[in-house]
Amino acid sequence: MSILTKFSLQGKTALISGGYRGLGLSMATGFAEAGAHVILNGRNSQAVEAVAARLKESGLSASAAAFDITDEASASAGIDKAIEENGQIDILLNNAGIHQRYPLAEMPLDAFKTVIDTNLTAAFLLSRLVVKQMIENGGGKIINICSLMSDLARPTTGNYAAAKGGLKMLTRAMAGEWAKDNIQINSIGPGYFETEMTQALKNDEKFDSWICGRTPAGRWGKPEELQGLAVFLASPASSFINGQLVFVDGGLTSVV
Repeated sequence: MSILTKFSLQGKTALISGGYRGLGLSMATGFAEAGAHVILNGRNSQAVEAVAARLKESGLSASAAAFDITDEASASAGIDKAIEENGQIDILLNNAGIHQRYPLAEMPLDAFKTVIDTNLTAAFLLSRLVVKQMIENGGGKIINICSLMSDLARPTTGNYAAAKGGLKMLTRAMAGEWAKDNIQINSIGPGYFETEMTQALKNDEKFDSWICGRTPAGRWGKPEELQGLAVFLASPASSFINGQLVFVDGGLTSVV
């Protein structure tokens, strides 16, 4: 196998939670451009199907899978249908996430639980549903989207930091149990990226200036700058990398 072939995803099928917008869509597009068939997940069936259709119109292989990743029955039915329609799932990208900002002393319990359920518990649930057929098929790839807040925190981000810190450790626990089955489980820790979710923050001149000053690269990341690492971790080129968290943050977590 040549070195470039090792980075190919030709013939692979990838399921991306929250894959119809933002960073998820960018990474899904990267997978598809590397040869994979991508299954875009989201709760809004119309939105997910429209984005999948747009990818197909551009010559990429894509389909939609609308289900709620936080509901066990919905997720189980959605995974079963995706496997039935595509034969198997070779790559799972646990990307879906939300944020509800409150100071910890004022945070409603529901806001804490909702962020934990979506950002952490759902990754466990989807991985558990997918991993059995990965084991039966001789291996697979699971990529969890963590955050620089897997290691750091700011005021009003306690629920998000707890979820992403937990996801870092869940990645390691998965590797500890499933590496023997030729499944590589790793995580990506994005820094501050320009997306729909962060547009309000970027539009805040004070916050934007702080981010650009705090980040050695002096700017926000662009969604396409996650594609290379995501494809690498989904490809045969990363066959002996397991349980790792790789930050893509312009150097932010490396300096004080």
